[in-house]
Parts: sequence; structure tokens; C-alpha cells
Amino acid sequence: MSESAGGGAPLTPPLTPNEAAVLRAAGDAPEPLTALAPRAGLRPDQAQSSAEGLVARGLLSREEEATVRLVITDAGRAQAEQGVPELRIRRRLEQGPATIQEAQDLPGLDKAAVGAAFGALKKAGLVVVEGPQVRAAPGDGWAVHEAREGLLRRLADAPEGLDPASLEPALLQDVEARLPAKRGKKGGEPFERQEARARRYAITPAGAVARATLGAARPEVAQLTPQMLKDGSWRDVSFRAFNVAHPPATPSARRNPYRAFLDQVKQTLLALGFEEMTGSVVEPEFWNMDALFLPQFHPAREIHDVYFVEDAARPGECVFAREIEGGALEPVALEHEGQGRSGSRGWNYAFDRQRTKRLVLRSQGTVLSARALQAVKTPGKYFGMARCFRFDDVDETHAPDFFQIEGIVSSERTSFRHLLGLLELFARQVAKAPEVKFVPAYFPFTEPSVEVHMRHPDLGWMELGGAGIFRPEVTRPHGVEGTVIAWGLGLDRMAMVALGIKDIRHLFTNNSPEGLGSLRLK
Repeated sequence: MSESAGGGAPLTPPLTPNEAAVLRAAGDAPEPLTALAPRAGLRPDQAQSSAEGLVARGLLSREEEATVRLVITDAGRAQAEQGVPELRIRRRLEQGPATIQEAQDLPGLDKAAVGAAFGALKKAGLVVVEGPQVRAAPGDGWAVHEAREGLLRRLADAPEGLDPASLEPALLQDVEARLPAKRGKKGGEPFERQEARARRYAITPAGAVARATLGAARPEVAQLTPQMLKDGSWRDVSFRAFNVAHPPATPSARRNPYRAFLDQVKQTLLALGFEEMTGSVVEPEFWNMDALFLPQFHPAREIHDVYFVEDAARPGECVFAREIEGGALEPVALEHEGQGRSGSRGWNYAFDRQRTKRLVLRSQGTVLSARALQAVKTPGKYFGMARCFRFDDVDETHAPDFFQIEGIVSSERTSFRHLLGLLELFARQVAKAPEVKFVPAYFPFTEPSVEVHMRHPDLGWMELGGAGIFRPEVTRPHGVEGTVIAWGLGLDRMAMVALGIKDIRHLFTNNSPEGLGSLRLK
């Protein structure tokens, strides 16, 4: 570190060569990097980093202007070419009678988007299910789908997208409902909102003074060579400064705080007499969804957007399991069709016994509970710690892969109050949450259902997970007659409170502002 001539306080660190180049190129009027970077002789990313460094020093000023554009996704481009799923369903039904599966057999479109569209049309009364047959119903509700199809064709020809404010109110409302939520599910959505920030930079009075002291640009080198001494070229270069005041710190080894938290949760449950459930991260769609009574056409599946395993020999095609073990396929299929052991009416459709074998990365830890029901003991207590995978934009509370703590308790005496007690125990004793509350919820596989929320000291209330009592349609196919309470909680979010961090991404980095490496369990 250089010091002042009088031996006083250290001087400000010198500018880097790139920062000096940007400072020399900056003008008095604000201008974008597209104009500044070429004059500085830098790539846009180099100029961006250097300009931000100069802003932090007060040598450049920055102006920002945010713009929002509506752009088409790959799924939307397919719908622009082949038609939106709602109108394709109507065109298929106009050709003649069809079953639910035939109405949803729309090649070229995302199956999840088609299933969600069919469910929405049924709810709106635009398609009517009459026994095994489906028919389209007349109504004004088709107009918004026709307008969306026209908008997609416009967007397909507009690389820069469109201003959402230019859309008609009814169409804008439909578009807003189909945009990814804050958690950013990405799958079959036809639209995407893109926010861009245009930044412009200008030199400040302090920057003008600093620029006057720079002098002419000189190449910077890190090492003095014999050749430079021979030809005298060392006089025409600047030598890079090195900080040798402090030796490097000697790192000490210890268990990662998040790993220690996971181990502590596991040991706590084992000490309480729970048996551990384990399983593969790759599962048939049957165990991930169908065994949990999620209908194959229902829009509720959208909350479980999954990664499908692609067949390497046939790109674009899914890999299928050879069979569903344990003889569980037929009993579960009959529950969906309303002919199962529980006596339920089911979902009134013909269960697709081939589709259910598609392989996916598990999207929820409940898949472990679904499998465990085949051999569950009454009374019995089980838990699993599962790495799960879903489409999600990364932010402070969401990640596309995460740990979930899953558990079930099977007993003739177990009640909903026992479940609430367990959930509060997890939130207060494991996550160390200062405040906990319960919110009514809906899940296709539990009734009644509840969500548990906890208050983060900095982020406020956040959902910890869902729970409930398994429906008979879930337990009876496996011969389980007693009550089974179940829960699935986000371990990553629990660790955020227990470890005192504000961003879920800091669980997996060694250079977070909070310094995960220095954290200790509370």
C-alpha cells in the first residue's frame, strides 16, 4: 500500500488500466456504454465493470432508465405457429366426439400447458365432459384466446418485444395471468417479461481533476524483464502495484455450517424414533404425481413443473420406466378413474398407464412418502431428506434445486392437532423461527391441508412448507386403512433463519456478504 509523502494515511488505491481508459474516454454529457467502450478500447463487459468502479469512487456519475418489454418464449413461438392450446382443443372437438386424452393429444405443444388449458376451459364451462366424451360449448370466453393467439403472432415478428401498456385491458389481464410469477416457473408459459436498465455515464468534477493527473496512457506490465533493461523500454511503461503488507491467511478446516445443520436435523429425527426414507432423484411420473392423486390433466400439476429425462438416442423424447414396481399401478389408476378401493368418484377420466412411466427428476420429497406407503407400519414414523428439482428463477428465497424434509406418521390415534404440533416443533426448534403461523391450503393429496409460515428477521413472512392428512385415494391403494399425517418443509429456508442469512444463494457460496464460512448454528 502506497503512503503519502509525509508518512500519513494511505493514499486511495490507484486506478486500474481499464478504469483509467474509461476515465480518459468519458465525456461531460451522459452517454451509454455502447459509445464509451469503443473509445476506451475495451469490451462492453470490461467497460461496464470499470465504469461502476469509477462511480463508486465518485469519478463518474450514472443515470439509469428502466424499460419493460413483453417477449415471446420458445413455448409461445410454438403456439404462434401451431395455435394456442385452447383453440386447438376447440378445433379438435369441432371435428367430432373425442375423449379427454384425444382432446389433449396436440403434437408440438408442451403437455403441461395443454393439460392446464384443458382444466381452465372445463372450469370456465367452455368444454363439457359428458361421461367419456368431451364437447366444446359456445360462449364469449373464446375471444380472449383468439386475441392471445394474434398477439403471439405479432410477438414472433417483433424481436425487441412489445410494450405491455400498449395492449387492450382484457388481453393485458390474460397476459399478466400467464407471466411467470416472482418465483419464476419456466416451462410452458408463452410470454416473458424482460426488464432492461439503460445506464449512461458522465465524468464528475472530481473525475475531471483525476483525469488531469493521469497523463498519457501507458501500457502496464507486471514484471521487469532483462530485455526491458537492455532496450530502455521500462521507461515507457507503468508497473502494476502489488500489496505485500499482509501475508495470506492460513485457512482452518471445519464442517460447512449448512452441512452441519442438515446433519443436526437428521440426528434430531432419528433420536425421536423416526425411520429414514431414501430414494433416487430420478423417479417415474407415477410416484412423483399420480400416486399422490394429482390428475394427469389438472392445472394443479403446474406447481410441480419438472425436468423430464430425455432419451439420448431420440432427442426430444422422454425415457420411460419399464414397470411400476410393487403392483401399485392398477390400484392407483382405478382411483383416478373412480373405481378404486377408497370408494371415491375419482377424476372422471381414463388414466394413461403409459404416460405415468415417464422418468423425471423428483420435484417434491412427498415421492418418498408415496413409495413408503407400500410397506408402512401402523403405528410408524418416517422421514426423508430429499434433494428436489423444479423450474424456478433464482432469487433470495427460491432455487431450482433444494432440500426438502419429508415425513409421515401412521397411527389410529393421530389427528390434525398432532400435525400442527409437529410443524410448530420444526419451525421453532429446528429453524429457530421467532414467529410461526398456519394458513389454510389446498393440495390434491391431503385433506385437510395447511401451510406453515415463519417470520424471517429481515425478509418477513415466508412459506416453510405444506402438510395435511393423506386422502384415502392416496393410502387405500396400498392397503393402508389408518390415518396418515404428512408434511414437506423446505430445509434451505429453515437454514436461512437458523444460520441468520438473508439470501438462499449464500448457502452455496464462500464469498457471501454475510460470510457463511464464519457462521455457527444457533
